[in-house]
Amino acid sequence: MKILLLNGPNLKLLGTREPSIYGTETLDQIVGAAVRYAAAKGVQVDAVQSDVEGEIVQAVGAARGAYAGIIINPAAYTHTSVAIRDAIAACGLPTVEVHLSNTHRREAFRHVSLTAPVCVGQIMGFGGAGYRLAVDALLNVANAKNG
Repeated sequence: MKILLLNGPNLKLLGTREPSIYGTETLDQIVGAAVRYAAAKGVQVDAVQSDVEGEIVQAVGAARGAYAGIIINPAAYTHTSVAIRDAIAACGLPTVEVHLSNTHRREAFRHVSLTAPVCVGQIMGFGGAGYRLAVDALLNVANAKNG
């Protein structure tokens, strides 16, 4: 099984970006832990980070036929990107949306996700552990589908 892990804008700044909200782990540390966790379960994870909306849309579109599912942290695009939402819907792959912080405990504009309605689920507020939870969620979806 292969999973695509997509991270959106400003996540390369993790570790130093508002650590009181996002913690002190870097994106490389978070992704590395998720990759190792998945590998222990026999799952390959390919990770991509982009600050560019169009690149994220292209990565989602290219995932069809190459991956069994997607884990995505669209970051700020969660609340603004119809294009990413439509790409997720069109690709037909089970997708889990992840956020490091609990967006419902933050500013009101962060309470609405345009992408969550086309995802199989959403995990938020558990920091980097949310990515590992998302691996398990996609494995559960795959097992239910095959089972």
